[in-house]
Amino acid sequence: MKWVSVKNEGKMLFKSKLKLVALAGLVLSVLSLFTHFLLAKHTHGIVYEYQSSVTIMSWMPKFKKSDLSINNQPSYRRLWAPVRHLESLHPNANRSGDYAAPEMQSTGFIFVKIRGGFHDIRNAISDVVAVSRLLNATLVIPEIQSTTSSKGISTQFKSFPYLYNEDQFIAALEKDVKIVKTLPKNLKGARRKKEIPSFKVPHGASPYFYLHHVLPMLTKHSVVELLVFSGGCLQSILPPHLVEYQKLRCRVAFHALRFREEVQNLAIKILNRIRASGQPFIAYDPGMTREALAYYGCAELFQDVHTELIMHRRGWMIKHGILKGNLSSDSSEQYRNGLCPLMPEEVGILLRAYGYSPDTIIYISGGEVFGGLKKLIPLHAMFENVVDRTSLSSPLEWDNVYGREANLVDQYSTPPPSAAVGMRSQAWKNSGPRPRPLPPPPARPKIYNVEGWWGWVAESDDEPESTIMELRTNAHRLLWEAIDYLVCIEADVFIAGFDRDGKGNPNLASLVVGHRVYQFPTSRTYGLDRKEIAKRFEEIRDSVYQPNRTWIMSLHKQLRKSLTDGLLEESKISKSRSFLAFPVPECSCIVDSSNSSSPMPKYEIPVFSGQVDQCPSWMKGLTYSQSREETEEENDKDDSASSGLFSWLSNGNQEGDIGDVSNKEEALVEDQEELEGGER
Repeated sequence: MKWVSVKNEGKMLFKSKLKLVALAGLVLSVLSLFTHFLLAKHTHGIVYEYQSSVTIMSWMPKFKKSDLSINNQPSYRRLWAPVRHLESLHPNANRSGDYAAPEMQSTGFIFVKIRGGFHDIRNAISDVVAVSRLLNATLVIPEIQSTTSSKGISTQFKSFPYLYNEDQFIAALEKDVKIVKTLPKNLKGARRKKEIPSFKVPHGASPYFYLHHVLPMLTKHSVVELLVFSGGCLQSILPPHLVEYQKLRCRVAFHALRFREEVQNLAIKILNRIRASGQPFIAYDPGMTREALAYYGCAELFQDVHTELIMHRRGWMIKHGILKGNLSSDSSEQYRNGLCPLMPEEVGILLRAYGYSPDTIIYISGGEVFGGLKKLIPLHAMFENVVDRTSLSSPLEWDNVYGREANLVDQYSTPPPSAAVGMRSQAWKNSGPRPRPLPPPPARPKIYNVEGWWGWVAESDDEPESTIMELRTNAHRLLWEAIDYLVCIEADVFIAGFDRDGKGNPNLASLVVGHRVYQFPTSRTYGLDRKEIAKRFEEIRDSVYQPNRTWIMSLHKQLRKSLTDGLLEESKISKSRSFLAFPVPECSCIVDSSNSSSPMPKYEIPVFSGQVDQCPSWMKGLTYSQSREETEEENDKDDSASSGLFSWLSNGNQEGDIGDVSNKEEALVEDQEELEGGER
């Protein structure tokens, strides 16, 4: 009996200890939950701290702290310094002295619906403001169809305010055009009932179209609706007596159209994270979209499933009248004529050949590159610091930009087959002896992802209708491109692989070039001649990673010329389709530095000579200063780094170990010729 009582006491003691352990675990769990809630409360909204290391996909670049002592070296200035030829060019979109304020009594209201991508919207808004001024009409804040047609986006930001600051837009243009947020109630009801005249405006409509077709209807009905589907809705190049309307376009695009605060703040954070290392950076826009590749017939550049996808899109464009031409095209011929994008690998070779080091920071803009990440692998092999907006920001920050959105069904999940389809499929399999020929099996469900990565080509001539998630992604894409636009404008160097969209119009990269030429004319913006670049790559097709010094030096001269002559080429090609792609000389002026006390020689601006007005007197002190000593130092630069740059790729050596130039006197002569060739 005694042994049994001891055993019972042991059980009781064990149970009491177990209860104590459980109680202690429960207390610790409660404390842990309380701590987590406390931390969540105090860290909500705090931005993640980013170190100098940035990760993109599987690559892990490391931003090194910049050595400020190299900033005065000739090679550094050759790669990053301002373009001296354009140093006397300044932005000037101010109103002239006889510019009248908008009349109190307007001819009526203009309501505008804009459909298209980021660049289409920006072009269209600047144009409709100029049209409203031309017709002395009151402009209703334009409606951006990419947001109003989307489901599940935040109700906090809709239509125009989804991208831009509405109040800033109205206030900045109060001396140009009267702008209201909505139509009066009576006209709003008439618009809903479709009782107001509507015009589907063609691309680049002339002032005559508006004065003789739109204005009479506007005067009669007090309101008209303009439907803009292809970007610019006003003739790009206007007669000289309408130069004030060109300046108005510049005031709209470069001053009045300010992005909403959440977009501005995220762009500033991304820029600060890039510049945290103290290094300058390059912004690169590949311009490789499925639509552009299909429009220009560049399908055969891929030689994989993407070729079929491009051809499918090209056939759809021909069917709907967007493109006139044959379904098949010679992609190699198009490439040689400069009508296809430069591949990221080719752009990387150009930059390395010019002398940019492997640790140069390259920001990729413009969304996903058609063809997949494999197209970026060669660029990552040449430059270790390749980043984009996703690698420099967090999902929490993007949620703040998007606003509160409704949960939608995942577009990539395969929908379960319906009961009827399942029964038909089972009956077909178990139907016993079958007649010959066999009946066709049930059609398989089509899974089609318009984002760009397909497993197979759709079995129809038509493009599939956009899903709910795809419509919301189209709205998000506007915000992505807004961030890229702001970063590209502020970049130390900008280079574009392609400057056309899927309708043959200037794309985002062209707008970036135009903004940089207007606001920062001396910033290094390479206007690549793709036809000439293609010819040069043809010369070294068998040794693309081991070019000779003659090829490298000729490339140097060409890239230096592209900083000025490339802008002239841009003005010839892009300006006829989009004024904002090259707003010079209408929105610029020249500061005459002939009377300046600076010893710097006066450089001629060959691109704009004889076309640009003299700047007002108050701008006389804005010329950039540069000493003659600095100019003379450039003549002594040594380009040995770029002469043997590709040995770094093949042998894995550091840049300091790149091959020496055998004849240094010959190298200096070539450098002098390069400098003189770039300054002519």
